Amino acid sequence: MVEILVVEDDIHIAELVKVNLEDDQTRVHSCFDGNSGFIEASKQEYDLIILDIMLPGKKGLDICRELRAANINTPIVMLTSKSDEIDKILGLETGADDYITKPFSVRELQARVKAIMRRRLLDAKTEGPTEALPVLHRKDLMINQDMRKVELNGVRINLTPKEFELLCLLANNTGKTYSRAQLLHTIWGYEFEGYEHTVNSHINRLRSKIEQDPGQPEYILTTWGVGYRFTEL
Repeated sequence: MVEILVVEDDIHIAELVKVNLEDDQTRVHSCFDGNSGFIEASKQEYDLIILDIMLPGKKGLDICRELRAANINTPIVMLTSKSDEIDKILGLETGADDYITKPFSVRELQARVKAIMRRRLLDAKTEGPTEALPVLHRKDLMINQDMRKVELNGVRINLTPKEFELLCLLANNTGKTYSRAQLLHTIWGYEFEGYEHTVNSHINRLRSKIEQDPGQPEYILTTWGVGYRFTEL
């Protein structure tokens, strides 16, 4: 059974999400304020959290930040308004995996959730007895793909699941440039026009964690007008 937590103070939106996502294999739980949402997300393990940014009580950004600080890596999708560009950026930078702008279509919501669940299922399958993935050494960076562990100069670097997936994809294909659309499709599993900023924000956050000077990156380079690539060593 897939368990989804929706934290949304607008009862009509929460009900819309519940009606369109819940079925025989999916159960949707709803909280209508930030405080109860944070408590629920902290005590119960969910497969996905859909989290509004503007909530009574604890705000969505604070909930996301505190869950990530507590090493709760459940995928989080933020609900934002179309005009709140800064909220989209902040949501991704505090550790959210993705965002959906309101008002959103049912088709888009369902496609996003299916993509996330599909990736979680694939990740779960790869946790069984399979051939070990190589430990990558890139300059001062060590990436243990099986243990999902990253070290820089011997110091552990904490990455969100999407940051780790991005890093592994790029580091396994040094010198290859990926467009934002390719990264969105490969890592997030969908293609929606206008959401390439999701990729930019994750790259920026990843650089802030592994680069000595994020403004002059050594590992993750920009191919101007195209996308991103991992440096050829």
